Amino acid sequence: MGVKRLVTQCVLSIVAAMVVISNAQAQNGQRNITLEDLQALRHVSDVKVSPDGKWIAYSIRSIDQKKDRSGSQIFMVSSDGQSTVRLTDPQYSATSPLWSFDGRYLAFLSARGEGGKTQVWTLDLRGGEAQQQTDVPQGVDDFSWSPVDESMLLLIRDRSESDLRAAEARQKGESVKPRPWTIDRLAFKKDYVGYLDDTHTHVYLLPKRGAAPVQMTFGNFDDTQPAWSPDGRNIAFVSNRTKEPDANLNTDIWVVPVESTAKAPVARQLTTSPSQDRSPAWSHDSKSIAYVATHNLVGTSYGNEELMLVAASGGEPRSLTHELDRSISSWIPPVFAGDDKSIYVELEDSGEVHLARIDVKTRKITRPYQERARLVEFDLDSRGGIYAIVSTPTVPAEIYRLTGDRQQLTHINTDLMKQIRLGDVEAVTFKSRDGTPVEQFIYTPPGADRKLRYPAIVQLHGGPVMQNDYGFNAIAQFFAANGYVVLLPNFRGSSGYGEEFSKGAYAAWGKKDVEDVLAGVQQAVESGIADRDRLGVGGWSYGGILGVQVITQTPMFKGAIVGAGEALYTPNYGADMWQVLWESEFGLPWERRDLWEGLSPYYKLPKVTTPTMFVGGKEDLNVPIANAEGMYAVLRRVGIPTQLVIYPGEFHVVQRPSFQHDLATRQLEWFDKYVKSGVRGGEGSH
Repeated sequence: MGVKRLVTQCVLSIVAAMVVISNAQAQNGQRNITLEDLQALRHVSDVKVSPDGKWIAYSIRSIDQKKDRSGSQIFMVSSDGQSTVRLTDPQYSATSPLWSFDGRYLAFLSARGEGGKTQVWTLDLRGGEAQQQTDVPQGVDDFSWSPVDESMLLLIRDRSESDLRAAEARQKGESVKPRPWTIDRLAFKKDYVGYLDDTHTHVYLLPKRGAAPVQMTFGNFDDTQPAWSPDGRNIAFVSNRTKEPDANLNTDIWVVPVESTAKAPVARQLTTSPSQDRSPAWSHDSKSIAYVATHNLVGTSYGNEELMLVAASGGEPRSLTHELDRSISSWIPPVFAGDDKSIYVELEDSGEVHLARIDVKTRKITRPYQERARLVEFDLDSRGGIYAIVSTPTVPAEIYRLTGDRQQLTHINTDLMKQIRLGDVEAVTFKSRDGTPVEQFIYTPPGADRKLRYPAIVQLHGGPVMQNDYGFNAIAQFFAANGYVVLLPNFRGSSGYGEEFSKGAYAAWGKKDVEDVLAGVQQAVESGIADRDRLGVGGWSYGGILGVQVITQTPMFKGAIVGAGEALYTPNYGADMWQVLWESEFGLPWERRDLWEGLSPYYKLPKVTTPTMFVGGKEDLNVPIANAEGMYAVLRRVGIPTQLVIYPGEFHVVQRPSFQHDLATRQLEWFDKYVKSGVRGGEGSH
């Protein structure tokens, strides 16, 4: 069936209930958002409430234009929002603030000095400079305070042989000679890391400042997400201790006692599900552990993530959200209420991210925060007060108190945003070709005239298991500010709409998801806001992969940008870091050649007519740059306008600020050249 026929057959009945986030800002003295504004935005994270509930610590990440890098600083704001204090030296980047059990100290991670390794530092809040708490040669990956004293848990990766040889050479004043990598692991590379050796990450106990860390977990396994029991006697952690951990995603919750003996403590396996169990959190009485689990083994990344509860002594776990048909967040661990009768989690639901509370006995779900917004992080004080980082379509993320009289506590970007006028954001639900409801967000230029049609850019999200949401989207606002309607569809594969919707893309890339994208374009055209003759499409990671699927199935797009995409899937097996996920979804390439080849759009590339820019990081091991090079070579060979942009030293996400500026500039110039040619009237021309 031809693509044009597919589009015209899409059932495009727009649901009567539309949601419009109106930009009611005053127009006088305001400007459209610029690239400089994008880089001036500051980003808040790591919200942590002090034990007495009087202060909230957090991190702010911002860009240092002179040094061409970003860095973070630690601040705290009073719970009434009246006082804000900077806590760390702006000369150094600092992240991950945590309070000591008595609130006397605040600890954080920082790498100080040229080439310094990340260590734990502590601030005595009664006064004085930050003191280095750890001195680990290879650095510390993460840490947590004891709930009963000043000891800490540390996550430390083993020192590799190459590191040890390099340290020995430096001590002798000798040059460090490169050596070949010798690889025998099944999974042997990782983005931002490179080739993997036989070193692993383990949990250590730091009894006090200056003491030698005591190793608590052992073996040829990676141990992550350590969590103290509130009584300080046990540590829960996550580990894949199967016979061949590189061959599966089967992580479990383990518990190890905190022992002051020289003998290595023995870890006890608490969960036995053959899928992913992670993000453990203890009840206040230390008797139960809540965690997040994905039980759908067929396409592990597509299944709902459920809240589970298990006795700390062992037993059969039970799901508290199995009937919900929505995913809870595994990035933010669950949090028990003070009485242990309910558990708080983040919940994705139809383009929103809510705060949900689940009753432990009845499994009843209530939503203390349910808005057209994105809840980014949250923390509770000892009296049940909720503090959260929230982002909305018109306000970048800030910290709010969500209980009592709701109050915005920080105003990190307020002064900047007062100078900017934004485009309106509209959430629209339409029906795809097979009748499935699909939602997309539509950004329109500031002050858009609804009688006119505008050039439109479809921005495709990564994953595919994630969702476009009601959070502030700076890059969509940037394109809108430059005269484009921006469409952000939540196509099949997206989270937030139930497991069956998410599984719609399982082993079927380029099918239902493409139908949803094209139906969304048709909806925007039929609504009168988008010009069918001036359409562009772009995306990164799975968004780039889907973008290739789109331009190989239709000539309707006049310009495309494929970021970290791919078209021929088979060569990526072993060349990227996703070997296990490829196998779980597509099977082994030599056993399922029909599927691997059938879903790959590579052989359709010579028929593409859309001018396309291919972009990626030179060091990307997530979607290796060879994919972009190969696709560029095909379009260049057949005479389609194309360009290849490779950022040196960058991995899957472009992080250097000057490169981010360059990338956004190039994207806008490409779409301006091939998509935009002026504004045309809806019924006639303009």
